[in-house]
Amino acid sequence: MSELDTTVVERYLLDLQDHICNALSAIDGAPFREDTWDRPGGGGGRSRVLEEGTVFEKAGINFSKVYGTGLPPSATAHRPELAGRDFEAMGVSLVIHPRNPYVPTSHANVRFFIARKPDAEPVWWFGGGFDLTPYYGFEEDAVHWHRVAREACAPFGDDVYPRYKKWCDAYFHLKHRNEPRGIGGLFFDDLNVGGFEQCFAFLRSVGDHYLPAYLPIVERRKDHPYGDREREFQCYRRGRYVEFNLVYDRGTLFGLQSGGRTESILMSLPPQVTWRYDWHPAPGTPEARLYDIFLRPRDWLSDFDAAD
Repeated sequence: MSELDTTVVERYLLDLQDHICNALSAIDGAPFREDTWDRPGGGGGRSRVLEEGTVFEKAGINFSKVYGTGLPPSATAHRPELAGRDFEAMGVSLVIHPRNPYVPTSHANVRFFIARKPDAEPVWWFGGGFDLTPYYGFEEDAVHWHRVAREACAPFGDDVYPRYKKWCDAYFHLKHRNEPRGIGGLFFDDLNVGGFEQCFAFLRSVGDHYLPAYLPIVERRKDHPYGDREREFQCYRRGRYVEFNLVYDRGTLFGLQSGGRTESILMSLPPQVTWRYDWHPAPGTPEARLYDIFLRPRDWLSDFDAAD
């Protein structure tokens, strides 16, 4: 593999999209609809959406590769040295909104960015991760999710999982509510230490561990009985997902500011969502348990490994 070989990254991302779509279709029984699109400023993508399935109310898996001569403000706000460079960005981003409220929503993203200008070294990095947003929490699921996240990081050093777990907790936090979006997972960005091949290997490990982290949880919970109460709470909590994606998410902001395809960028939003004015769960209810136990930063692995 040659240094900064963007073609191998693109090939991996397309294969990852295929693999995830095939696995989710096998569980649900419904196919994905595919749209290919071109970006006027350069590049395009392949969007796939499953809607109104038996298991997944909406699942969106998007591949995009965009390039151009000027970066949007979201990219240069913290990296002023990128101003005036040509850029290329590619990635796979997905959000899965299950039908059953006992199955968590999940998100994953893996991406590569490079910016060039004549007579200067290119600036490049990898980023991504995956995180889980339960509505009705289960300790078993949270521990499994974080154990697989730790397995993804293990070949790259003992300090990697704790660092990216902490970063995930900090990133997926709704500042205006002082509330985490879910139970976290992994988040990393601006990764270029160790060279291209090592960083790309880490990206692949994260991407390849998403399905082993999520599918066992889906299988355990997809047939759990539920009623109107659980469904209403699910729709209410989905509102937090919308708030985060539209206010804070860097990928959403980059896509919109760089002239990306709006339908693909916003396909992460849930199909049904509600907001209630100043609503709080009654103490002692299953809904309150989500807030009391799951919606706070927690070292899931230390807590439960010690108990084993």
